[in-house]
Amino acid sequence: MTRSQAESSTDAVIIGAGAIGTAIAHELARRGVRTTSIDALPAAGYGSTSSSSAIVRFSYSTFAGVAMAWEGMHYWLDWATYVGAGDESGLARFVQSGMVLLKEPGGHHERCVPLFDQVGVPYEEWDVDELRRRMPALDPSMFGPPASLDDDAFWADPQDELPGAIWTPGAGYVNDPQLASHNLQRAAQRRGARFRFSTTVTSIETAAGRVRGVRLSDGSTIEAPVVVNVAGPHSGAVNALAGLEDTMRIGTRPLRHEVHQVPGPPGAEGVSCPVADGDTGVYLRPEVGAQLLVGSLDPACDGHEWVDDPDEFNRRVTAAQFERQVLRAARRIPALTVPNEHRGLAALYDVSDDWIPVYDRTDLDGFYVAIGTSGNQFKNAGIAGHCMAELIGAVQGGRDHDSDPLVVTGPYTGLPIDMAVFSRNRPLHPGSSFSVHG
Repeated sequence: MTRSQAESSTDAVIIGAGAIGTAIAHELARRGVRTTSIDALPAAGYGSTSSSSAIVRFSYSTFAGVAMAWEGMHYWLDWATYVGAGDESGLARFVQSGMVLLKEPGGHHERCVPLFDQVGVPYEEWDVDELRRRMPALDPSMFGPPASLDDDAFWADPQDELPGAIWTPGAGYVNDPQLASHNLQRAAQRRGARFRFSTTVTSIETAAGRVRGVRLSDGSTIEAPVVVNVAGPHSGAVNALAGLEDTMRIGTRPLRHEVHQVPGPPGAEGVSCPVADGDTGVYLRPEVGAQLLVGSLDPACDGHEWVDDPDEFNRRVTAAQFERQVLRAARRIPALTVPNEHRGLAALYDVSDDWIPVYDRTDLDGFYVAIGTSGNQFKNAGIAGHCMAELIGAVQGGRDHDSDPLVVTGPYTGLPIDMAVFSRNRPLHPGSSFSVHG
């Protein structure tokens, strides 16, 4: 058989080779499924994954979301075993530094803590004195709610202090999200998975209401009874190729987002773990070289920069957003300097209507989606891959997931993960934070 003949058919085509796409390839390959992954970029993890702050945290607003995040953390703890050591580039590293979620009146912690109790996520409640003792770099004043720089409220002196914080010792961050994707690619390839980079899908081939494969930008086709859309910000365009526009209750669209890098305060004045700060509207994460990453929690006062064409957007950080986010961080960290040089990156989130992902089948038999990850699912790559592989196997085996939703058992924790929570046709979740904590 020639190479071209060998690649003319497969069991499943996976569109997208970011962290979740490569995890799906790995999990399907572990089940003996022949996969071919297609990505328009030159290597795994070069898209949205490479821009991830890669924070591993558990502060979600549903039981399934918290359970998935807690389960997902165990994949990172077991990373070397999970992916194996066969990557010439080395392995990504999980820095289990813990994480601080600052409390605020009516804040996100009020939704999370009861779910931590249900799931079994370890945490500590800190009052403001304990916060001051444990995190001396942070000014515990209450500055919020977040306001724009041209609003006098942004500069107003604080009148009170935060109630305290929630400390989750199991949280942390992954040092190299792109390398993590490469690790998953190599793990999948050792089980026979194939990857084709710098290649785009130009059409989804269908017949009699079922997917039959894909046509590629080089004119070739790959026949497959299963196609999985994990195309990140391009997922809407891929769904359109399959004729699935407006067939899901939950929509997705690309959102431009910036994360900035600044020198962190030295020594005891520094920040040694991720911090989610809804009071100022930013999250923080330490970076190698005594640097600090500053991301946005997307407060309402800032608005959103939605993008029509994911191939055409401003990839440079802007002075306005840099100053807004870094000045917010400087209010929380008095020792933080605001540099004149604007360093950071601009990338896209694939945002769902309620910022909760869609892991589901579709109205086109054999066509599946892992989309709308909204900048918050990198941490869940391993368990998301497992859940998608379980879902694909069940539906291909005849299960009607729409009427009889699959509940997946977490391999590490044994927790039940109700996949109906991630359905394409779910009602909007009103308790969602509609934001990203990294």
